[in-house]
Amino acid sequence: MTNSENFYDILSDRFPADADAPFIELESGRRYSYRDLADISGRYARLLADLGVVKGDRVAVQVEKSPEAVFLYLACLRAGAAYLPLNTAYTRAEVAYFLGDAEPKVFVCSPGGAEALSATAAEAGVGTLLTLGSHGEGSLADRADGLDPAFATVPCGADDLAAILYTSGTTGRSKGAMLTHRNLSSNAATLHRYWGFRPDDVLLHALPIFHTHGLFVAINCTLMNSGSMLFLPKFDADAVFRLLPRATVMMGVPTFYTRMLADERLTREAAAHMRLFVSGSAPLLADTHREFQARTGHAILERYGMTETCMITSNPLDGDRIPGTVGFPLPDISVRVADEKSGEPVAPGAVGILEVKGPNVFAGYWRMPEKTAQEFRPGGWFITGDVGKIDERGYVHIIGRAKDLVISGGFNVYPKEVETVIDAMDGVVESAVIGVPHPDFGEAVVAVVLRRPQGAQAGMADEAAVIRACKAELANFKVPKAVVFTDELPRNTMGKVQKNLLREAHKGLFDKQVA
Repeated sequence: MTNSENFYDILSDRFPADADAPFIELESGRRYSYRDLADISGRYARLLADLGVVKGDRVAVQVEKSPEAVFLYLACLRAGAAYLPLNTAYTRAEVAYFLGDAEPKVFVCSPGGAEALSATAAEAGVGTLLTLGSHGEGSLADRADGLDPAFATVPCGADDLAAILYTSGTTGRSKGAMLTHRNLSSNAATLHRYWGFRPDDVLLHALPIFHTHGLFVAINCTLMNSGSMLFLPKFDADAVFRLLPRATVMMGVPTFYTRMLADERLTREAAAHMRLFVSGSAPLLADTHREFQARTGHAILERYGMTETCMITSNPLDGDRIPGTVGFPLPDISVRVADEKSGEPVAPGAVGILEVKGPNVFAGYWRMPEKTAQEFRPGGWFITGDVGKIDERGYVHIIGRAKDLVISGGFNVYPKEVETVIDAMDGVVESAVIGVPHPDFGEAVVAVVLRRPQGAQAGMADEAAVIRACKAELANFKVPKAVVFTDELPRNTMGKVQKNLLREAHKGLFDKQVA
Protein backbone atom coordinates (compact mmCIF):
# COMPACT_ATOMS: atom_id res chain seq x y z
CA MET A 1 0.00 0.00 0.00
CA THR A 2 1.05 3.60 -0.58
CA ASN A 3 0.18 6.86 1.11
CA SER A 4 0.45 8.78 -2.16
CA GLU A 5 -2.69 10.51 -3.37
CA ASN A 6 -1.58 10.27 -6.99
CA PHE A 7 -4.54 8.59 -8.68
CA TYR A 8 -2.25 6.10 -10.41
CA ASP A 9 -0.94 4.88 -7.05
CA ILE A 10 -4.49 4.47 -5.79
CA LEU A 11 -5.33 2.41 -8.85
CA SER A 12 -2.16 0.33 -8.86
CA ASP A 13 -2.77 -0.70 -5.25
CA ARG A 14 -5.85 -2.48 -6.58
CA PHE A 15 -4.29 -4.13 -9.64
CA PRO A 16 -4.55 -7.94 -9.69
CA ALA A 17 -1.88 -9.98 -7.92
CA ASP A 18 -1.36 -11.84 -11.19
CA ALA A 19 0.21 -9.19 -13.42
CA ASP A 20 -0.59 -11.29 -16.47
CA ALA A 21 -4.33 -10.90 -15.88
CA PRO A 22 -6.03 -9.32 -18.90
CA PHE A 23 -6.73 -5.61 -19.01
CA ILE A 24 -7.61 -4.88 -22.66
CA GLU A 25 -8.61 -7.19 -25.48
CA LEU A 26 -9.03 -5.84 -29.00
CA GLU A 27 -11.50 -7.04 -31.58
CA SER A 28 -8.59 -8.75 -33.34
CA GLY A 29 -8.01 -10.86 -30.24
CA ARG A 30 -4.79 -9.13 -29.22
CA ARG A 31 -4.54 -8.81 -25.46
CA TYR A 32 -2.77 -6.42 -23.11
CA SER A 33 -2.19 -7.50 -19.52
CA TYR A 34 -1.76 -5.46 -16.37
CA ARG A 35 1.98 -6.15 -16.76
CA ASP A 36 1.80 -4.48 -20.18
CA LEU A 37 -0.07 -1.58 -18.62
CA ALA A 38 2.64 -1.07 -15.99
CA ASP A 39 5.56 -1.52 -18.40
CA ILE A 40 4.29 0.60 -21.30
CA SER A 41 2.97 3.41 -19.11
CA GLY A 42 6.25 3.30 -17.20
CA ARG A 43 8.29 3.71 -20.39
CA TYR A 44 6.02 6.52 -21.58
CA ALA A 45 6.32 8.27 -18.20
CA ARG A 46 10.12 7.87 -18.38
CA LEU A 47 10.14 9.49 -21.82
CA LEU A 48 7.99 12.38 -20.61
CA ALA A 49 10.37 12.97 -17.71
CA ASP A 50 13.37 12.79 -20.04
CA LEU A 51 11.69 15.45 -22.19
CA GLY A 52 11.54 17.76 -19.18
CA VAL A 53 7.95 17.19 -18.10
CA VAL A 54 7.63 17.91 -14.40
CA LYS A 55 4.75 17.92 -11.95
CA GLY A 56 2.01 20.29 -13.12
CA ASP A 57 3.09 20.43 -16.77
CA ARG A 58 0.42 19.77 -19.36
CA VAL A 59 0.53 17.03 -21.99
CA ALA A 60 -1.96 17.57 -24.83
CA VAL A 61 -3.12 14.50 -26.76
CA GLN A 62 -5.16 14.30 -29.98
CA VAL A 63 -4.97 10.68 -31.13
CA GLU A 64 -7.22 7.86 -32.23
CA LYS A 65 -8.47 5.39 -29.65
CA SER A 66 -5.99 2.64 -28.80
CA PRO A 67 -4.62 0.77 -25.77
CA GLU A 68 -1.45 2.84 -26.06
CA ALA A 69 -3.52 6.02 -25.74
CA VAL A 70 -4.87 4.66 -22.45
CA PHE A 71 -1.32 3.91 -21.30
CA LEU A 72 -0.31 7.47 -22.21
CA TYR A 73 -3.08 8.80 -19.96
CA LEU A 74 -1.74 6.65 -17.12
CA ALA A 75 1.82 7.74 -17.93
CA CYS A 76 0.81 11.36 -17.46
CA LEU A 77 -0.63 10.53 -14.05
CA ARG A 78 2.58 8.71 -13.13
CA ALA A 79 4.72 11.65 -14.27
CA GLY A 80 2.61 14.12 -12.29
CA ALA A 81 1.53 15.85 -15.51
CA ALA A 82 -1.95 17.11 -16.35
CA TYR A 83 -3.49 15.02 -19.14
CA LEU A 84 -5.27 17.10 -21.77
CA PRO A 85 -7.26 14.94 -24.23
CA LEU A 86 -8.58 16.62 -27.38
CA ASN A 87 -11.45 15.51 -29.58
CA THR A 88 -10.09 13.97 -32.77
CA ALA A 89 -12.61 16.01 -34.76
CA TYR A 90 -11.06 19.33 -33.72
CA THR A 91 -9.63 21.33 -36.62
CA ARG A 92 -6.15 22.82 -36.73
CA ALA A 93 -7.56 26.23 -35.76
CA GLU A 94 -9.28 24.75 -32.72
CA VAL A 95 -6.15 22.84 -31.72
CA ALA A 96 -4.17 26.06 -32.03
CA TYR A 97 -6.44 27.66 -29.44
CA PHE A 98 -6.09 24.76 -26.98
CA LEU A 99 -2.31 24.62 -27.33
CA GLY A 100 -2.02 28.38 -26.94
CA ASP A 101 -4.26 28.40 -23.89
CA ALA A 102 -2.89 25.35 -22.05
CA GLU A 103 0.76 25.76 -23.09
CA PRO A 104 1.58 22.04 -22.90
CA LYS A 105 5.18 20.88 -22.64
CA VAL A 106 4.41 17.97 -25.01
CA PHE A 107 1.79 17.51 -27.73
CA VAL A 108 0.99 14.02 -29.05
CA CYS A 109 -0.98 13.73 -32.29
CA SER A 110 -1.74 11.11 -34.93
CA PRO A 111 1.09 10.40 -37.40
CA GLY A 112 -1.03 11.63 -40.29
CA GLY A 113 -1.57 15.01 -38.64
CA ALA A 114 2.00 15.72 -37.59
CA GLU A 115 3.02 17.66 -40.68
CA ALA A 116 0.00 19.96 -40.55
CA LEU A 117 0.20 20.47 -36.78
CA SER A 118 3.95 20.88 -36.35
CA ALA A 119 3.87 24.60 -37.19
CA THR A 120 0.80 25.06 -34.97
CA ALA A 121 2.60 23.41 -32.06
CA ALA A 122 5.73 25.48 -32.63
CA GLU A 123 3.75 28.73 -32.71
CA ALA A 124 2.18 27.78 -29.38
CA GLY A 125 5.62 27.19 -27.86
CA VAL A 126 5.18 23.43 -27.44
CA GLY A 127 8.57 21.93 -26.66
CA THR A 128 8.06 18.50 -28.20
CA LEU A 129 5.70 17.03 -30.80
CA LEU A 130 5.26 13.25 -30.72
CA THR A 131 3.01 10.93 -32.71
CA LEU A 132 0.88 7.94 -31.77
CA GLY A 133 -1.18 5.93 -34.24
CA SER A 134 -4.24 3.76 -33.75
CA HIS A 135 -2.06 0.62 -33.74
CA GLY A 136 0.48 1.98 -31.25
CA GLU A 137 2.95 3.13 -33.89
CA GLY A 138 4.68 6.51 -33.99
CA SER A 139 7.53 8.48 -32.49
CA LEU A 140 6.16 8.15 -28.96
CA ALA A 141 6.52 4.38 -29.06
CA ASP A 142 9.82 4.56 -30.95
CA ARG A 143 11.44 6.90 -28.45
CA ALA A 144 10.04 5.05 -25.43
CA ASP A 145 11.19 1.66 -26.69
CA GLY A 146 14.02 0.32 -24.58
CA LEU A 147 13.56 2.78 -21.72
CA ASP A 148 13.41 1.44 -18.16
CA PRO A 149 9.74 0.68 -17.34
CA ALA A 150 10.39 0.82 -13.60
CA PHE A 151 9.32 4.43 -13.23
CA ALA A 152 8.77 5.80 -9.73
CA THR A 153 5.41 7.55 -9.76
CA VAL A 154 5.70 11.24 -8.90
CA PRO A 155 4.04 11.89 -5.51
CA CYS A 156 0.97 14.09 -5.81
CA GLY A 157 -1.47 15.56 -3.35
CA ALA A 158 -5.22 15.11 -3.66
CA ASP A 159 -5.65 18.69 -4.88
CA ASP A 160 -2.89 18.52 -7.49
CA LEU A 161 -3.94 18.79 -11.11
CA ALA A 162 -4.52 15.46 -12.90
CA ALA A 163 -6.29 16.52 -16.10
CA ILE A 164 -7.72 19.44 -18.03
CA LEU A 165 -10.81 18.81 -20.17
CA TYR A 166 -12.06 21.59 -22.38
CA THR A 167 -15.78 22.23 -22.57
CA SER A 168 -17.46 22.36 -25.95
CA GLY A 169 -17.52 26.14 -26.17
CA THR A 170 -20.94 26.29 -27.85
CA THR A 171 -21.73 29.57 -26.07
CA GLY A 172 -18.31 31.17 -26.40
CA ARG A 173 -14.67 30.51 -25.74
CA SER A 174 -13.90 26.95 -24.62
CA LYS A 175 -13.00 26.63 -20.96
CA GLY A 176 -10.49 24.18 -19.51
CA ALA A 177 -11.99 22.34 -16.53
CA MET A 178 -9.21 21.50 -14.06
CA LEU A 179 -9.70 18.06 -12.50
CA THR A 180 -7.63 16.96 -9.53
CA HIS A 181 -6.43 13.56 -8.38
CA ARG A 182 -9.16 13.66 -5.71
CA ASN A 183 -11.84 14.44 -8.31
CA LEU A 184 -10.90 11.36 -10.32
CA SER A 185 -10.25 8.97 -7.46
CA SER A 186 -13.34 9.86 -5.42
CA ASN A 187 -15.68 9.48 -8.39
CA ALA A 188 -14.14 6.21 -9.56
CA ALA A 189 -14.36 4.72 -6.07
CA THR A 190 -17.98 5.86 -5.66
CA LEU A 191 -19.11 4.48 -9.03
CA HIS A 192 -17.27 1.21 -8.42
CA ARG A 193 -19.27 0.70 -5.23
CA TYR A 194 -22.58 2.17 -6.37
CA TRP A 195 -22.75 0.12 -9.56
CA GLY A 196 -21.72 -3.07 -7.78
CA PHE A 197 -18.65 -3.94 -9.83
CA ARG A 198 -17.52 -7.53 -9.37
CA PRO A 199 -14.10 -9.16 -9.88
CA ASP A 200 -15.31 -11.05 -12.95
CA ASP A 201 -16.95 -8.07 -14.69
CA VAL A 202 -15.94 -7.46 -18.30
CA LEU A 203 -16.73 -4.05 -19.79
CA LEU A 204 -17.65 -3.67 -23.45
CA HIS A 205 -16.00 -0.34 -24.34
CA ALA A 206 -17.13 1.36 -27.56
CA LEU A 207 -16.93 4.99 -26.42
CA PRO A 208 -14.34 7.61 -27.39
CA ILE A 209 -11.64 8.21 -24.78
CA PHE A 210 -11.20 11.99 -25.08
CA HIS A 211 -14.38 12.48 -23.03
CA THR A 212 -15.36 12.03 -19.37
CA HIS A 213 -17.67 9.08 -20.12
CA GLY A 214 -15.25 6.84 -21.99
CA LEU A 215 -12.16 7.83 -20.00
CA PHE A 216 -13.02 8.81 -16.44
CA VAL A 217 -16.11 6.61 -16.04
CA ALA A 218 -15.54 3.49 -18.14
CA ILE A 219 -11.78 3.10 -17.92
CA ASN A 220 -11.33 4.38 -14.36
CA CYS A 221 -14.08 2.05 -13.10
CA THR A 222 -12.43 -0.89 -14.85
CA LEU A 223 -9.06 -0.05 -13.31
CA MET A 224 -10.61 0.45 -9.88
CA ASN A 225 -12.13 -3.01 -10.30
CA SER A 226 -8.85 -4.54 -11.58
CA GLY A 227 -11.06 -5.82 -14.37
CA SER A 228 -10.87 -6.12 -18.13
CA MET A 229 -12.33 -4.49 -21.22
CA LEU A 230 -13.31 -5.59 -24.69
CA PHE A 231 -12.03 -2.53 -26.54
CA LEU A 232 -13.66 -1.37 -29.77
CA PRO A 233 -12.39 1.64 -31.75
CA LYS A 234 -15.98 2.86 -32.06
CA PHE A 235 -19.55 1.59 -31.89
CA ASP A 236 -20.15 -1.00 -34.59
CA ALA A 237 -23.31 -3.09 -34.30
CA ASP A 238 -21.74 -6.23 -35.75
CA ALA A 239 -18.78 -6.04 -33.37
CA VAL A 240 -20.99 -5.22 -30.39
CA PHE A 241 -23.29 -8.19 -30.95
CA ARG A 242 -20.32 -10.47 -31.59
CA LEU A 243 -18.61 -9.48 -28.33
CA LEU A 244 -21.68 -8.97 -26.16
CA PRO A 245 -21.81 -12.64 -25.00
CA ARG A 246 -18.36 -12.17 -23.40
CA ALA A 247 -19.24 -8.95 -21.56
CA THR A 248 -21.15 -8.27 -18.36
CA VAL A 249 -21.28 -4.44 -18.42
CA MET A 250 -21.77 -1.96 -21.24
CA MET A 251 -21.60 1.81 -21.09
CA GLY A 252 -23.02 3.83 -23.95
CA VAL A 253 -24.73 6.95 -25.18
CA PRO A 254 -28.42 6.82 -26.17
CA THR A 255 -27.62 6.38 -29.86
CA PHE A 256 -25.89 3.08 -29.02
CA TYR A 257 -29.11 1.74 -27.59
CA THR A 258 -31.35 3.03 -30.38
CA ARG A 259 -29.05 1.34 -32.90
CA MET A 260 -29.20 -1.88 -30.95
CA LEU A 261 -32.99 -1.66 -30.82
CA ALA A 262 -33.06 -1.32 -34.61
CA ASP A 263 -31.22 -4.66 -34.90
CA GLU A 264 -33.12 -7.94 -34.78
CA ARG A 265 -30.18 -9.53 -32.95
CA LEU A 266 -31.15 -7.66 -29.76
CA THR A 267 -33.15 -10.25 -27.87
CA ARG A 268 -33.67 -11.34 -24.29
CA GLU A 269 -31.33 -14.28 -24.96
CA ALA A 270 -28.59 -12.04 -26.39
CA ALA A 271 -28.54 -9.96 -23.18
CA ALA A 272 -29.31 -12.72 -20.67
CA HIS A 273 -25.74 -12.87 -19.31
CA MET A 274 -25.37 -9.07 -18.99
CA ARG A 275 -25.34 -7.51 -15.54
CA LEU A 276 -25.65 -3.83 -16.37
CA PHE A 277 -26.29 -1.41 -19.23
CA VAL A 278 -25.42 2.24 -18.46
CA SER A 279 -26.39 5.31 -20.49
CA GLY A 280 -25.22 8.89 -20.28
CA SER A 281 -23.76 11.98 -22.03
CA ALA A 282 -27.15 12.81 -23.59
CA PRO A 283 -30.79 12.34 -22.49
CA LEU A 284 -32.18 8.83 -22.90
CA LEU A 285 -35.70 8.92 -24.28
CA ALA A 286 -38.25 7.25 -22.01
CA ASP A 287 -39.50 5.26 -25.01
CA THR A 288 -36.00 3.93 -25.62
CA HIS A 289 -35.76 2.88 -21.98
CA ARG A 290 -39.11 1.08 -22.07
CA GLU A 291 -38.53 -0.59 -25.44
CA PHE A 292 -35.08 -1.82 -24.40
CA GLN A 293 -36.47 -3.30 -21.20
CA ALA A 294 -39.28 -5.00 -23.10
CA ARG A 295 -36.86 -6.52 -25.59
CA THR A 296 -34.09 -7.59 -23.19
CA GLY A 297 -35.47 -7.62 -19.67
CA HIS A 298 -32.83 -5.02 -18.72
CA ALA A 299 -33.67 -1.55 -17.44
CA ILE A 300 -30.91 0.76 -18.68
CA LEU A 301 -29.28 2.64 -15.81
CA GLU A 302 -29.22 6.33 -16.69
CA ARG A 303 -26.88 8.65 -14.84
CA TYR A 304 -25.92 12.32 -15.02
CA GLY A 305 -22.59 14.08 -15.00
CA MET A 306 -20.59 16.93 -16.47
CA THR A 307 -17.05 17.63 -17.63
CA GLU A 308 -16.59 19.78 -14.52
CA THR A 309 -17.88 17.22 -12.04
CA CYS A 310 -17.55 13.71 -13.48
CA MET A 311 -20.66 11.84 -12.32
CA ILE A 312 -23.23 13.52 -10.06
CA THR A 313 -26.32 11.29 -9.91
CA SER A 314 -27.34 7.78 -10.89
CA ASN A 315 -30.41 5.64 -10.98
CA PRO A 316 -30.01 2.84 -8.43
CA LEU A 317 -28.41 -0.52 -9.08
CA ASP A 318 -31.08 -2.11 -6.91
CA GLY A 319 -34.40 -0.30 -7.03
CA ASP A 320 -36.55 1.49 -9.57
CA ARG A 321 -34.73 2.92 -12.57
CA ILE A 322 -37.33 5.42 -13.65
CA PRO A 323 -37.40 6.44 -17.33
CA GLY A 324 -36.86 10.15 -17.78
CA THR A 325 -34.92 10.60 -14.53
CA VAL A 326 -31.22 10.47 -13.69
CA GLY A 327 -31.70 8.97 -10.25
CA PHE A 328 -30.32 10.07 -6.90
CA PRO A 329 -27.26 12.10 -5.91
CA LEU A 330 -24.28 9.76 -5.56
CA PRO A 331 -22.87 9.12 -2.07
CA ASP A 332 -20.83 12.08 -0.71
CA ILE A 333 -22.30 14.37 -3.39
CA SER A 334 -24.96 16.97 -2.60
CA VAL A 335 -27.43 18.28 -5.17
CA ARG A 336 -29.91 21.09 -4.71
CA VAL A 337 -32.30 23.08 -6.91
CA ALA A 338 -31.91 26.84 -6.63
CA ASP A 339 -33.35 30.02 -8.06
CA GLU A 340 -31.08 31.11 -10.92
CA LYS A 341 -30.79 34.73 -9.83
CA SER A 342 -30.88 34.62 -6.04
CA GLY A 343 -29.24 31.24 -5.52
CA GLU A 344 -31.81 30.44 -2.84
CA PRO A 345 -33.15 26.86 -2.76
CA VAL A 346 -36.60 26.51 -4.35
CA ALA A 347 -39.57 24.66 -2.91
CA PRO A 348 -39.52 20.83 -3.12
CA GLY A 349 -40.58 19.68 -6.58
CA ALA A 350 -40.12 23.13 -8.12
CA VAL A 351 -37.98 23.77 -11.19
CA GLY A 352 -34.69 25.64 -10.89
CA ILE A 353 -30.96 25.44 -11.56
CA LEU A 354 -29.20 22.31 -10.35
CA GLU A 355 -26.24 23.02 -8.09
CA VAL A 356 -23.78 20.47 -6.76
CA LYS A 357 -20.92 20.16 -4.31
CA GLY A 358 -18.67 17.29 -3.29
CA PRO A 359 -15.21 15.81 -3.81
CA ASN A 360 -16.02 15.33 -7.50
CA VAL A 361 -16.36 19.05 -8.27
CA PHE A 362 -13.50 20.49 -10.30
CA ALA A 363 -10.92 22.98 -9.08
CA GLY A 364 -11.96 25.72 -11.51
CA TYR A 365 -11.41 26.84 -15.09
CA TRP A 366 -7.84 27.00 -16.34
CA ARG A 367 -6.57 30.59 -16.14
CA MET A 368 -10.11 31.96 -15.78
CA PRO A 369 -10.44 33.01 -12.12
CA GLU A 370 -13.28 35.45 -12.82
CA LYS A 371 -15.30 32.85 -14.74
CA THR A 372 -14.64 30.31 -12.00
CA ALA A 373 -15.89 32.72 -9.34
CA GLN A 374 -19.08 33.35 -11.34
CA GLU A 375 -19.90 29.64 -11.45
CA PHE A 376 -19.79 29.00 -7.69
CA ARG A 377 -22.17 30.01 -4.91
CA PRO A 378 -21.03 30.61 -1.32
CA GLY A 379 -20.46 27.32 0.44
CA GLY A 380 -18.85 25.67 -2.58
CA TRP A 381 -21.99 25.03 -4.64
CA PHE A 382 -21.17 24.72 -8.35
CA ILE A 383 -23.85 26.10 -10.69
CA THR A 384 -24.30 23.42 -13.34
CA GLY A 385 -26.36 25.49 -15.76
CA ASP A 386 -28.81 22.59 -16.01
CA VAL A 387 -32.46 23.20 -15.25
CA GLY A 388 -34.07 20.46 -13.21
CA LYS A 389 -36.14 19.39 -10.26
CA ILE A 390 -36.10 16.77 -7.51
CA ASP A 391 -39.35 14.85 -7.08
CA GLU A 392 -40.96 13.60 -3.89
CA ARG A 393 -39.02 10.33 -4.04
CA GLY A 394 -35.69 12.11 -4.40
CA TYR A 395 -35.17 11.37 -8.09
CA VAL A 396 -33.46 14.12 -10.06
CA HIS A 397 -35.06 15.20 -13.35
CA ILE A 398 -33.12 17.16 -15.98
CA ILE A 399 -35.41 19.64 -17.71
CA GLY A 400 -32.77 21.15 -19.98
CA ARG A 401 -29.94 23.66 -20.13
CA ALA A 402 -30.61 27.16 -18.80
CA LYS A 403 -29.29 28.56 -22.08
CA ASP A 404 -31.94 26.52 -23.93
CA LEU A 405 -34.78 28.12 -22.00
CA VAL A 406 -37.31 29.74 -24.35
CA ILE A 407 -38.94 32.99 -23.21
CA SER A 408 -42.04 33.46 -25.35
CA GLY A 409 -44.28 36.45 -24.72
CA GLY A 410 -42.67 36.83 -21.30
CA PHE A 411 -43.42 33.24 -20.27
CA ASN A 412 -40.71 30.66 -19.56
CA VAL A 413 -40.90 27.49 -21.64
CA TYR A 414 -38.68 24.55 -20.74
CA PRO A 415 -38.03 22.60 -23.97
CA LYS A 416 -37.97 19.22 -22.24
CA GLU A 417 -41.59 19.60 -21.18
CA VAL A 418 -42.69 20.09 -24.80
CA GLU A 419 -40.33 17.45 -26.13
CA THR A 420 -41.76 14.86 -23.74
CA VAL A 421 -45.23 15.34 -25.23
CA ILE A 422 -44.02 15.18 -28.83
CA ASP A 423 -41.67 12.24 -28.26
CA ALA A 424 -44.60 10.19 -26.92
CA MET A 425 -46.46 10.50 -30.23
CA ASP A 426 -46.76 7.59 -32.62
CA GLY A 427 -44.47 8.11 -35.58
CA VAL A 428 -41.98 10.36 -33.75
CA VAL A 429 -38.42 9.22 -33.13
CA GLU A 430 -37.24 12.33 -31.28
CA SER A 431 -37.83 16.06 -31.10
CA ALA A 432 -35.78 19.12 -30.23
CA VAL A 433 -37.57 22.26 -29.08
CA ILE A 434 -35.84 25.61 -29.56
CA GLY A 435 -36.57 29.30 -29.34
CA VAL A 436 -36.55 31.27 -32.59
CA PRO A 437 -36.75 35.09 -32.90
CA HIS A 438 -40.35 36.23 -33.39
CA PRO A 439 -41.64 39.78 -34.09
CA ASP A 440 -44.50 39.55 -31.58
CA PHE A 441 -43.38 37.09 -28.91
CA GLY A 442 -39.66 37.84 -28.78
CA GLU A 443 -39.06 34.13 -29.10
CA ALA A 444 -41.37 31.53 -30.55
CA VAL A 445 -41.42 27.87 -29.56
CA VAL A 446 -40.38 25.75 -32.54
CA ALA A 447 -40.29 21.96 -32.61
CA VAL A 448 -37.76 20.24 -34.87
CA VAL A 449 -39.02 16.68 -35.27
CA LEU A 450 -37.37 13.51 -36.47
CA ARG A 451 -40.15 11.12 -37.44
CA ARG A 452 -40.27 7.48 -38.36
CA PRO A 453 -40.40 6.85 -42.13
CA GLN A 454 -43.94 5.51 -41.97
CA GLY A 455 -45.16 8.44 -39.90
CA ALA A 456 -45.91 10.79 -42.78
CA GLN A 457 -47.82 8.18 -44.77
CA ALA A 458 -49.81 7.09 -41.76
CA GLY A 459 -50.65 10.68 -40.89
CA MET A 460 -49.38 10.22 -37.36
CA ALA A 461 -46.81 13.00 -37.16
CA ASP A 462 -47.69 15.93 -39.37
CA GLU A 463 -47.58 19.50 -38.09
CA ALA A 464 -51.26 19.64 -37.20
CA ALA A 465 -51.03 16.41 -35.19
CA VAL A 466 -48.02 17.68 -33.24
CA ILE A 467 -49.77 20.93 -32.37
CA ARG A 468 -52.97 19.09 -31.38
CA ALA A 469 -51.02 16.79 -29.07
CA CYS A 470 -49.29 19.74 -27.41
CA LYS A 471 -52.52 21.73 -27.01
CA ALA A 472 -54.11 18.75 -25.29
CA GLU A 473 -51.45 18.64 -22.58
CA LEU A 474 -49.75 22.05 -22.36
CA ALA A 475 -50.61 25.67 -21.75
CA ASN A 476 -51.06 27.55 -25.00
CA PHE A 477 -47.86 29.60 -24.63
CA LYS A 478 -45.87 26.33 -24.63
CA VAL A 479 -47.40 25.03 -27.86
CA PRO A 480 -45.03 25.26 -30.85
CA LYS A 481 -45.72 28.11 -33.25
CA ALA A 482 -44.14 25.98 -35.98
CA VAL A 483 -43.07 22.37 -36.51
CA VAL A 484 -40.13 21.57 -38.75
CA PHE A 485 -39.49 18.01 -39.87
CA THR A 486 -35.96 16.78 -40.45
CA ASP A 487 -34.16 13.64 -41.51
CA GLU A 488 -31.44 14.11 -38.91
CA LEU A 489 -30.80 16.07 -35.72
CA PRO A 490 -27.28 17.55 -35.40
CA ARG A 491 -25.34 15.86 -32.61
CA ASN A 492 -21.94 16.14 -31.02
CA THR A 493 -19.62 13.17 -30.71
CA MET A 494 -21.40 11.97 -27.57
CA GLY A 495 -24.83 11.99 -29.19
CA LYS A 496 -26.15 15.19 -27.61
CA VAL A 497 -28.39 17.31 -29.85
CA GLN A 498 -26.67 20.60 -30.71
CA LYS A 499 -29.49 23.07 -30.27
CA ASN A 500 -27.24 26.02 -31.01
CA LEU A 501 -26.97 24.75 -34.59
CA LEU A 502 -30.74 24.32 -34.82
CA ARG A 503 -31.30 27.85 -33.54
CA GLU A 504 -28.89 29.20 -36.14
CA ALA A 505 -30.45 27.17 -38.95
CA HIS A 506 -33.99 28.34 -38.19
CA LYS A 507 -33.39 31.88 -36.89
CA GLY A 508 -35.13 33.44 -39.92
CA LEU A 509 -38.23 31.25 -39.77
CA PHE A 510 -40.56 34.11 -38.79
CA ASP A 511 -38.86 36.95 -40.66
CA LYS A 512 -41.69 37.04 -43.20
CA GLN A 513 -44.08 38.03 -40.40
CA VAL A 514 -42.24 41.28 -39.81
CA ALA A 515 -44.40 44.16 -41.02
